[in-house]
Amino acid sequence: MPMQKTTGYLAGQILIAMPRMEDERFARTVVYLCAHNADGAMGIVVNRLFGGITFPQLLGQLDIPATPACEQIRVHSGGPVESGRGFVLHSDDYVQENTMMVSGGVALTATVDVLRAIAEGAGPRQSLLALGYAGWGSGQLDSEIRENAWLNVPADPDLLFGRDLEHKYEQAIHKLGIDVGLLSPDAGHA
Repeated sequence: MPMQKTTGYLAGQILIAMPRMEDERFARTVVYLCAHNADGAMGIVVNRLFGGITFPQLLGQLDIPATPACEQIRVHSGGPVESGRGFVLHSDDYVQENTMMVSGGVALTATVDVLRAIAEGAGPRQSLLALGYAGWGSGQLDSEIRENAWLNVPADPDLLFGRDLEHKYEQAIHKLGIDVGLLSPDAGHA
């Protein structure tokens, strides 16, 4: 039986910005990693709202009729890359041809059809709509992790889809079982 190789890649995991993250775009963020391989990484920030547009307004721009249920759907800021492009992180009970299956029952779809399905009440059971994403080039995220910019924990539905954005950062840190105040940006360096 051949030995399986460990890749070290973190797709399907949650990244937690270290408390002293210097890049303000990522300070106190919780990022779900949708892809992570030798070519780079892509994730969606799950604990920040996108200011200035509501889901019904977004649907109006796309000529999709909004239903009363659309009022409850929030638009998140998924990251600084392609902030005019929509991404829906969702449960895998909704799958299209262009849906990317990530891990553990989570998928990502970036088509207008998923927005239409959500507006009509025919979309995925759980979802998070984001404009933009977080992206890293080849080896960039790996380097940032080695420099103690990020921690990672397994994803869970509450961290991904829970509505309490104000406390997601603390929830993610709590999953590690440590006190956030004890974290040092110099940890692991002699």
